Amino acid sequence: MAAPGRALDAYYINQYNPPEMADAALKPHWFYILLALADGDRHGLAIARDVQRLSDGRVRLWPATLYGSLEDLRDRGLIAEVAEPRDRPADDSERKRYYRLSRSGRGALATEGARMGRLARLARARARTGETG
Repeated sequence: MAAPGRALDAYYINQYNPPEMADAALKPHWFYILLALADGDRHGLAIARDVQRLSDGRVRLWPATLYGSLEDLRDRGLIAEVAEPRDRPADDSERKRYYRLSRSGRGALATEGARMGRLARLARARARTGETG
């Protein structure tokens, strides 16, 4: 049985927010993982390094967070594991698991980027004028 607070939260989320907003926001580290994969297939460590570079060092993915996130993103259909040996670099270890951005992952990345852009415009407008723009 769900905790009473969770049921109430779910009610308000579903009652007062449009369905397209229910899962709109990605976790920040998920966004960076999808962003890293938008440039091509990568293995776990390469993803972690790219995320750190893309975030100017603000996001650091430790192994538990990285591989847990990759599993969650795969389960949601936003990324796929590259299974075919011919799709992997020839000189790489067989033990490395490569990941690829899926079509729905690319869509989620674009949607999140647009959402963040709207928020950034709103924040700039409010900072300048105190209005909602």
